[in-house]
Amino acid sequence: QAAEMGFLRRVAGVSLRDRVRSCSTAVNDLVYIVDGSWSVGFSDFDTAKQWLINITSQFDISSHYTQVAVIQYSDTPRLEIPLGKHQGGGELIQAIQSITYLGGNTQTGRAIKFAVDHVFSSSQRSSQVKNRIAVVVTDGKSQDDVVDASMEARAQGITVFAVGVGSEITTSELVSIANRPSSTYVLYAEDYTTIDRIRDSMEQKLCEESVCPTRIPVASRDEKGFELMLGMNIQKKAKEIPGSLISEAAYALTVSTDITENTRDIFPEGLPPSYVFVATLRLKGSSSMLTFDLWRVLSKDKEIQAAVTLNGKDKTVIFTTTTSSKKTFPTLNPRISPTLYDGKWHQLKLLVRPHQVSSFLDDQPLQDIMLKPVEPIYINGETQVAKRRGTDITVEIQKLRLYCDPHQSERETACEIYSVVRPPVACIYWNGFYTMALKHQSIGVQHPVAQL
Repeated sequence: QAAEMGFLRRVAGVSLRDRVRSCSTAVNDLVYIVDGSWSVGFSDFDTAKQWLINITSQFDISSHYTQVAVIQYSDTPRLEIPLGKHQGGGELIQAIQSITYLGGNTQTGRAIKFAVDHVFSSSQRSSQVKNRIAVVVTDGKSQDDVVDASMEARAQGITVFAVGVGSEITTSELVSIANRPSSTYVLYAEDYTTIDRIRDSMEQKLCEESVCPTRIPVASRDEKGFELMLGMNIQKKAKEIPGSLISEAAYALTVSTDITENTRDIFPEGLPPSYVFVATLRLKGSSSMLTFDLWRVLSKDKEIQAAVTLNGKDKTVIFTTTTSSKKTFPTLNPRISPTLYDGKWHQLKLLVRPHQVSSFLDDQPLQDIMLKPVEPIYINGETQVAKRRGTDITVEIQKLRLYCDPHQSERETACEIYSVVRPPVACIYWNGFYTMALKHQSIGVQHPVAQL
C-alpha cells in the first residue's frame, strides 16, 4: 500500500482525469456497520476494528477518492466516524483504533436504517460518488427486522455486503441484508480470530464493486467484468466468420482492422487486483509465426500498462504488467504452448492475482509464476487488440473477456471447442450457453461442474 501511495504521489502533477486508476483511487462512500453487542466482547471487538483497518488500507482516503464512515451498533446505532471526516489514511486508522466497545443487544435493522437515513445522505459529494457501499459485520441474529431497512438501502442504490462471524449467525438474515447474489455479497468467518482469512476475499469484492461496473451474461448469472468483443467494437469492425461450433460466431481481424479504443472508455477505473483474461482464438498462416500483442493497454506515452503477447517464434505467451521493475516473462510451458499455434481453435486463459499469474490452455493448467507488486494503470492512453509494432495482425477471435472474479477461472471452460472435451466430461448447450457436465448423467438432471 505504501508503495502504491508513493506512486500516486509521484504523479501528483497530472490532472485528476489523467491520473492512474485502480481500486485505491475509486470514488466511494464506504460505510462500515459494526456489531458492538454483548456477544462480541472487548477482545473480539478490537479484532474487528483491526480487520476494518486492514480492509480500508487498500483505498486512498481523500475527498477525491474513498471516504469512510463507521457505525457501531447494539440497542442503538452510534456514529463513530462521520463520512468524510478524515481525509487521510493515517487519521482514519487512528480514529478506528480509538473506537470504544459499546455493549448491549443486537438491533441490526435499526443500524442499517440509520446508515441510509443519516450517514449516506450526509455525503457532501453525492453527485461525484460512483459507488455507495455498506459493509455490515455481525456475529448473531438481529433482535429487530432487517428486511425493510435493507430493501430501502438497495432501493437507494447502496450496495450492501453482509459479513457473518461465528456459529450464532442466521444465514437467511444475512441473505436478506445483502445484495444479490448472496454468493457474492455474503461472507462468513468461523470466529473473530479467523476473520482475517476472508480479508483477501473482502478486499477483492470491494474492488470489483469499485472498478467493474459492467456485467457479462453467463449460464447461471451475470459476472462482473469486461466484454472486450463488445467494448472494443470488434463485432462492428471485423468480418463475422463461423466459429468453433455452428452455434458460435467469430470475427476475422485483418491487417486493415484497427481495434483501438480509449482506455478510459474500456477500463474507466483501471484494472482490479485480480482478474481472469480469457481468449478463444485461432492463429492461421503467417500469424502463427509472428510475435504480437493479443491485448494491451498503453499509456499516453505508449508505455505498456498490461499486455498478453503471443510469441509465434518461441511458441510462448508473455504477460506484462506494471511493476516497479517493468519486467516481462513467459507464462506458458514451452512444451505445451506450441499447441496454441497449430492453426486450430484454442482457449487461452490467464488468472492474474496480486502476487501470481497462472496460465491455462484448453482447460489444462500450465504454469504459475510469481509477480512483483502491481502498480495502478494510466487510463489516458489506448487499449488495443492484435497489434505488432504499430500495425495490425491477422487473427480470428471468438471470445475476448476479462472477468473480475478470480473464481470465474474455475467456471470458465473450453466447452465451445469440441476437440478439447474428453470423457467422462461432456458439454451441453443449454439456455444459450455451454455447460460442462459428467457424461453418464441424464441431461434432464444435469449437475454442472463448470459453466461458461
